[in-house]
Amino acid sequence: MIRFSSLPGLGYAMVPLRHQYLITQLARRDVLARYKGSILGVGWGLLFPLLILLSYTFVFRLVFKARWPGGGDSTGEFALQVFTGLVVFNLFSDLLNRAPRLVLEQPNLVKRVVFPLEILAWVALTSAVFHAGLSLVILLLAIAGFGPGLTWWALLAPVVIMATVPVLLGSAWLLSGLGVFIRDISHVMGPALTMLMFMSPVLYPATALPGHLPTLLWLNPLTVPIENLRHLLLKGQAPDWGALAIYTLAGLVFATLAYWFFDRVRPAFADEV
Repeated sequence: MIRFSSLPGLGYAMVPLRHQYLITQLARRDVLARYKGSILGVGWGLLFPLLILLSYTFVFRLVFKARWPGGGDSTGEFALQVFTGLVVFNLFSDLLNRAPRLVLEQPNLVKRVVFPLEILAWVALTSAVFHAGLSLVILLLAIAGFGPGLTWWALLAPVVIMATVPVLLGSAWLLSGLGVFIRDISHVMGPALTMLMFMSPVLYPATALPGHLPTLLWLNPLTVPIENLRHLLLKGQAPDWGALAIYTLAGLVFATLAYWFFDRVRPAFADEV
């Protein structure tokens, strides 16, 4: 009998189909637990990205007098450009920051041989995408009300977000598997994410870098979704379909390899947790 785990690509693809209800319920519980006892509840999911945006806009625009390269001298334009980048960065940051602890924080589930530990990555991803969706709604409202206005291309914004799913899943499986054996990864993620933000086109466009650096920047997994989201929402232009296709394909390969790694090291989790 052929097990799904013996076919890493097929097993990775079949995970959400076989455990859809369980993933949905665990993700719902995860979101509610995050805001349990707070006055604003899920409203913090809307307020937090706005506070971050105000902080960056104040520091870089009003204190350092930065302007968006290639754009005007408008504070509103600068804020919208940065917020678009933050939507993607916060999606990655939310998942990557939790990934090394996904298995470690569930010792009871690890001891249960029948529990599909691979869905923990899907649960964390679903929660992260939910919060990214809240930020995207705020961004769309801001563009419609204070920005250049929305075009029909804005309908493809969820497609760009979904293109990041394979990369995020692969990262979650890889980091959660490694995190069981190398506990230091959890402590490294904070500084690493800070470096990732400044090495990604969040506070600047990819074209602002000199020499060959813009070409190297496209190797950053955040560059393709950020730049394409800006094309769709702020420029009202079609995305770079070729870049999105290559990005998604590379993500699928990476996720398949990461799932294979997670599946191979999973038998040792019980001894380490």
